[in-house]
Amino acid sequence: MIRRLYDWTMGLAAHRHSMAALFGVSFVESSVFPIPPDVLMIPMVLAQRARAWLIATVATAGSVLGALLGYVIGAFLMDSLGQWVLTAYGKEAAYQDLAARFAEYGGWAVLFAALTPFPFKVITIFSGAVGLSLPLFIAAAVIGRAGRFFIVCGLLWKFGEPIRDFIERRLGLVFTVFMVCLIGGFVAIRYL
Repeated sequence: MIRRLYDWTMGLAAHRHSMAALFGVSFVESSVFPIPPDVLMIPMVLAQRARAWLIATVATAGSVLGALLGYVIGAFLMDSLGQWVLTAYGKEAAYQDLAARFAEYGGWAVLFAALTPFPFKVITIFSGAVGLSLPLFIAAAVIGRAGRFFIVCGLLWKFGEPIRDFIERRLGLVFTVFMVCLIGGFVAIRYL
């Protein structure tokens, strides 16, 4: 099933309505869809490098609006649809443990998930379920998703095809290392 969804998403990149498709994929990926918008965004930028910033903007807008849907699912549908999504991604057991720590570090969790390959939809739903501050949630989602999509599009705009392999194979690692350093820096400042 995942492979069919991936192939379907890749086919959308060449379609004349690819921007609308990118918005749609970005929207649903933030709440329920398993394929990240990067797989559509990367070939779009490579095909239309002059539109890289518009592509990043569309992906960011769709993703943040989809994140709000995830928040609503968590806030109002946790017992039904939200639980189903968490179960589908194998995160139901971690729910209680994460809920205990989420009040203090929820904004950081949203930012981390928005920047990395961690399933963003799990955090968007969880944020709504535990009642994370909506302004904090939106700010972290905008910063994280814009950071992720604009960096990817910027690298593709600057370097073109040679960067594609690097992004597709190592993006998760790069963002994860960046976030560990960023959060580690704040923790070190707090305790030093």
